Amino acid sequence: MKITIISVGKIKERFFTEAVKEYTKRLSKYCKLIEEVVPDEKADDKYSPAEIEQVKLKEGQKILNKIPKNSYVIVLDIKGLQLSSEAFAEKLNTLGIEGNSDITFIIGGSNGLWKEIIDSADFRLSFSKMTFPHQLFKVILLEQIYRAFKINSGQTYHK
Repeated sequence: MKITIISVGKIKERFFTEAVKEYTKRLSKYCKLIEEVVPDEKADDKYSPAEIEQVKLKEGQKILNKIPKNSYVIVLDIKGLQLSSEAFAEKLNTLGIEGNSDITFIIGGSNGLWKEIIDSADFRLSFSKMTFPHQLFKVILLEQIYRAFKINSGQTYHK
């Protein structure tokens, strides 16, 4: 299975980059992992809603250019479907069985995702109704993908 993670903005904190490296290493046993980072657009707290939409549009266009052809696209969206770790593992397993061996996850920036990216996705996934920093969320996503592979291979993993 090939998994691509497209995220907006570089991770600057060393502790997050170390966690990403660790889960990337762990996942190498189960899949080919590709990480794509698109630069975040400058936006400050004084931007109007229309200006924020322009920021999301610019980031969204960069994201579109990174999505592999024929990939099954999962956007991380607070309004998406929430799954348990076991149900997420089953979702990935089912996708593989159905021939979707190329999966792309998209993590938006601090302003969220462009509506067209969300609307065109194959699946909208929410990990919580809470808001997380997008840098931290990449670590959480990688951990859950790793957990899913462990569950699907029948290996134990802490609960």
